[in-house]
Amino acid sequence: MNTSDFQDIQYQLDESGVVTLTLNRPERKNALSLYSFYEIYLAIDAFEQDNNAYAMVITGAKGSDDASKEAYSSGGYFSQDAFKDLSEEVLAELDFSDIAQKRTTLKIFQCEKPIIAAINGLAIGGAVTLTLAGADQIYMSEHAWLQLPFAKLGISAELASSFLLPRLLGMQKAKQIMFFAEKIDASQAKELYLVNDVVPHDELMNVAYSKATQLVPPAGAPLSIREMKKLINTPLVDDISDALDRENAALAKLFQSADFAEGVAARVEKRAAVFGGA
Repeated sequence: MNTSDFQDIQYQLDESGVVTLTLNRPERKNALSLYSFYEIYLAIDAFEQDNNAYAMVITGAKGSDDASKEAYSSGGYFSQDAFKDLSEEVLAELDFSDIAQKRTTLKIFQCEKPIIAAINGLAIGGAVTLTLAGADQIYMSEHAWLQLPFAKLGISAELASSFLLPRLLGMQKAKQIMFFAEKIDASQAKELYLVNDVVPHDELMNVAYSKATQLVPPAGAPLSIREMKKLINTPLVDDISDALDRENAALAKLFQSADFAEGVAARVEKRAAVFGGA
């Protein structure tokens, strides 16, 4: 598949060598389906193989004229509508058992080129965990916020967040954020060192792009950056792979539970879930 054929994301390489990857389903707040993650995998592969591409910026498509209502991504998209227009050939490429997104997580985590995230609005669930796994630098709009709503949906962590979050935050804080599905505003995210900086909304993309261009020749030394990234990331790959296997096992179990069905129903019906523990 060519990058120009992507449906859920946009992939644009400019003359400076910076790729902008846009999560591009504004009608569903850029929610990510299994197919979306497949396109992200292919986008990272294209980025790695292109000798003219040196850095990437990931952001969400603008879906509102109100900056406070923009979405980076509202997380997982579980509707079967995500697959209705896909060919049999593409469907055969999707691994429906890889709920934790091991393939895409390892792909983006092991990408040797630098990736910068520009979180322009709400970021929920898989959007947060994908970014923590893949982005080397994260910049956040003053209007943006994060949330990991696993417990409210009757599911568990994914995209290696069960490994990464305790190491970023400490065990107690990681459990607090996961268990209680607390919203984290931009200033809190910076205080927790989940993001590098919070910037005025209208300046977000300029800041992210400026940081990216500093990593591109002639300003940046790409070989140096890649080697340093490998030195930091490579020792963690086996642990992350193991964590993803455990996450997939937990999610496979939980997706069969009545609590998961109730969590999804409550989300659709915009009400509090009533869990039964089964």
